Amino acid sequence: MLKEPIQIALVDDHKLFRSGMAALVTNFKRYNILFEAANGQELIDTISKGIVPDIILLDISMPVMDGVEAAQVLRAKHPGVRVIILSMFEDAEKVLLMVKMGVKGYLLKDSEPYEVEEALLKVSQGELYYPEFVTRHLITNFNSKLENIKLNPREIEFLRLTGTELTYKEIADTMNISVRTVDSYRDQLFEKLQIKSRVGLVLYSIKNKLIEL
Repeated sequence: MLKEPIQIALVDDHKLFRSGMAALVTNFKRYNILFEAANGQELIDTISKGIVPDIILLDISMPVMDGVEAAQVLRAKHPGVRVIILSMFEDAEKVLLMVKMGVKGYLLKDSEPYEVEEALLKVSQGELYYPEFVTRHLITNFNSKLENIKLNPREIEFLRLTGTELTYKEIADTMNISVRTVDSYRDQLFEKLQIKSRVGLVLYSIKNKLIEL
């Protein structure tokens, strides 16, 4: 959790909106507006002078340098700074792009004040804040990817065996392959299915009826 007061940078090309957001955030008591910027370039220039916020409320659509470009620079040069995106629209493509780039939160500009406060609180505690529409886009994207995944017979056999009590070495013996090859199957499936554990492989197999309970 970040130490209080939590320093906020507010980046948006509409001055009236910035003023309203600044007043709202300051009213939450735990936060301080460190600086404001009208576009991504102003943000990057200010941070390069050593004025580094804890959290950035970053608009997507801005002149000179938009939020997507700014987020890319931040990810490369200041990965410790947490970013919450501000947007007017439920743009599925940009939502997915920004999530992949590691933004910690996403807010529509017509969000209620309590949603803004909740987003700041969660992100300051190291958590993520994605409202329902972001989650919906992520699930839709994930499911569409799974529908296009093609598995070969040996990968399917390996997946079925992960649902047993066999160790990876015993799976290798059962499939008559080396442990190294089993590791290769596992790592390839982790990448292909966007899964990080054996439990995830088993759940995928159950969902796709490769394993029957």
